[in-house]
Amino acid sequence: MVQAKLQEKYAELTLKTGVNLQKGQAVMINAPIEGAEFTRIVARKAYEMGAKDVHINWVDDELTLLKYENAPDEVIAHYPEWKVKLHDTFAEDGAAVVNIRSTNPDLLKDIDPSRVAKANKAAAEAMVNFRKYTMNDRIPWTIISIPSKDWAKKIFPDQSAEDAVASLWEEILKIVRVDQDDPVAAWDEHNETLRTARKVLNKKSYQKLIFKAPGTDLEMELPEGHIWKGGSAKAETGVTFNPNMPTEEVFSVPHKYGINGTVSSTKPLNYGGSLIDNFSLTFKDGKVVDFQAEQGEEVLKHLLDSDEGARRLGEIALVPDESPISQSGLIFYNTLFDENASCHIALGKAYPTNLEGGAAMDLEELDKHGVNDSLVHVDFMIGSDKMDIDGITADGKSEPVFRNGTWALDMK
Repeated sequence: MVQAKLQEKYAELTLKTGVNLQKGQAVMINAPIEGAEFTRIVARKAYEMGAKDVHINWVDDELTLLKYENAPDEVIAHYPEWKVKLHDTFAEDGAAVVNIRSTNPDLLKDIDPSRVAKANKAAAEAMVNFRKYTMNDRIPWTIISIPSKDWAKKIFPDQSAEDAVASLWEEILKIVRVDQDDPVAAWDEHNETLRTARKVLNKKSYQKLIFKAPGTDLEMELPEGHIWKGGSAKAETGVTFNPNMPTEEVFSVPHKYGINGTVSSTKPLNYGGSLIDNFSLTFKDGKVVDFQAEQGEEVLKHLLDSDEGARRLGEIALVPDESPISQSGLIFYNTLFDENASCHIALGKAYPTNLEGGAAMDLEELDKHGVNDSLVHVDFMIGSDKMDIDGITADGKSEPVFRNGTWALDMK
């Protein structure tokens, strides 16, 4: 097993850099029951740092599967009001939210995709208010991952379950810089690198991006006043936090009505416990008008049919191929990791904070600026070492942004 000292460092990093926990603040942790030992370390560290309360919402893959296999449709399609009130209460109190992920990528592979879609839609509709707190950076929140046996075996199928978990721990701790002497300082340096990249892109203020790679030929307009973000974010209280750990991306908002062409996936997408792989989407005036997938096509269809906004894009993220996650050579079947190995886009809701003044706008105003709204926000990977991206400037000139999967711009 991973050394206890490294788990302690990971827990500290999560609280100090992930959510930047403040004395007297509450913490809500969503965690897998299989990761109880690590979750208890996070809870203990939180109290040691002055948290006034630590609440754990446990998730159990086996119980989740049992419910999908046995519960009637009316139960599957219902999200309990008490869960909504629980999340809203902590959000209203300004709590820090820690999400610890380790779901089995194949958990729901044999479940009717329509049942999964009903459950996902019910949860998304019920949690609209809570999502405003996170997607508008009103409270500090972060997502991290720890190994589970099923997930580890998916990545390292030739190893025993114990060895696979140990191997995945090693990869995770290296990727999130916990193996370094001072992980917090290492993240401060990394965040500065991402700040530099987003400053360069914000200064460019491209009107359009053009993506070309095998299976991809896509033109993407960017709204006037779009903002590139990446790395750390700032909550309403002024507290700096890191929503994703790891993160290697700088990201912004596409114009929901200004996307045309075809884009192909370069890594599998784990959506709701099912895999969608080798798929492509064709856009016209911002909307998906055609799609296909070698695996999980029915799941993809249900995702696209979640609501009107699910067929439009809410995010564009640029990640160079030299990302440590990409260089690991592994497919993690986990969006948090795979999206930070590759340029990616997201179907569904956009982050209002990616538009100047967007956090204060209502949905009608955001729509006028080309900012998408949806119940879903699902990232999928489109980048590779064969990806070229050109930026179109305000005066109509074209200049290289990416060549062969890496920056063509001077990022110093």
